[in-house]
Amino acid sequence: MDLNHQINQLEADLLELGTLLEKSERKRVQELLKQEQKKVEKELIAKRQQKEQQTRSETDPSAASKAAYTVKITNYAWDQSEKFVKIYLTLKDVHKIPSENVEVTFTERSFSVLVKNLDGKNHQMTVLNLLYPIDEKDSYKKIKTDMLLVMCKKQTTKKWECLTKVEKQSKDKDKPSMDENADPSEGLMSVLKKIYAEGDDEMKRTINKAWTESQEKKLRGEDMMDF
Repeated sequence: MDLNHQINQLEADLLELGTLLEKSERKRVQELLKQEQKKVEKELIAKRQQKEQQTRSETDPSAASKAAYTVKITNYAWDQSEKFVKIYLTLKDVHKIPSENVEVTFTERSFSVLVKNLDGKNHQMTVLNLLYPIDEKDSYKKIKTDMLLVMCKKQTTKKWECLTKVEKQSKDKDKPSMDENADPSEGLMSVLKKIYAEGDDEMKRTINKAWTESQEKKLRGEDMMDF
C-alpha cells in the first residue's frame, strides 16, 4: 500500500470519526472516539511528513546526505481574533530560508510545523488536542522577519480560554473546588487564600488591609467582608 493510499484512508477515517463523534451521546463512547481520533491525527501527520520527505528525495537524491538533525520548538505565544487562533514562533532568520522549507500541516484538532535546514537544524513542533476544531483548509502560515505565524481558522466564532484541552484540564485542576453543601464563607476564604498565596506584595497588603477592616467592622456589629 503506497503512502498516498494510506494518507487517503487515514483522512477518510478521521472524517468518519468526526461524524460518529457528533452523533454519539454517551460520554464513554465520546471519550473512546476522541482517543481514536487523536491516534489517527498523529498517524496522519507522520504519513504526510513521510510523503514530503519521499518527494524531496525523489526530486533531489542528494537530500538525504544534507539532512540536519531535528530540534523541538517548545517556546511559543498565542493570541486570537474572532475568526483565527494565532500561534507565534520566534525563529531567527526564518525569513531568509526558502519558503518551501517551512511546512505546516493541519487537521481538525491539531497542527504540525517543520522548518527545515534553519541554522543547520530542522525545527519541529506538533500541537495535538486543540480545545476546539479548526478548519484545516482555511488555516495557513505567514513567514515574517525572524518569526513564523501559524493561523488556525476557527470552525466556530468563540473565544478560546486556552489553546489545548490539556491546558484546560490543568487550569481546571488549579481551580478551588466548590462543594454545594459547604459553607459559602469557607469557599470565599479558600479563594482569598489562593489569591493571597499567588499575589504580589501590593496584593497581599490590599487583602491584609481589607481583612483588618472587616474584623473591625465585625466587632462594631457591621457587615463582614463588604470590600
